Amino acid sequence: MKKYVRQSKIIDLINHNEIETQEELAKFLRESGIEVTQATVSRDIKELRLVKVMSKTGKYKYAAIGQNQDGITERLVNIFKNSIVSIKVAGHILVLKTIPGAAQISASAIDNLNVKEIIGTIAGDDTLFVAITDVDKIDDILDIFYKMLE
Repeated sequence: MKKYVRQSKIIDLINHNEIETQEELAKFLRESGIEVTQATVSRDIKELRLVKVMSKTGKYKYAAIGQNQDGITERLVNIFKNSIVSIKVAGHILVLKTIPGAAQISASAIDNLNVKEIIGTIAGDDTLFVAITDVDKIDDILDIFYKMLE
């Protein structure tokens, strides 16, 4: 399993579940069809700079930290920067091609930007669609993406 795919799934899982332990994270990954070892999960937690934070229910859960002023972790920016192959415009949609297996983690990076003009993302294996609210805002979004790629 490609590291980018696995790490993308981890980000997705911790954003949608209250995961308290490495064992629980490994279980969620296995249930998603990704076979992992405890050492792999531990290394991914370190590389993604995950920490434990208090959830609304009073339990500690994994979360991503290190957000810069743009609202995205440095790690996600680096993954985005190293995985995007091309960007094209199709109406209200931006079509991003990535290296194989990196579309989901790139989508996570974009989703974490919290740009109000971005409605959402849909990721496959090496293609990512970004829906924009207003076609007039596409140049602004492209500027953000190209700055991330610098």
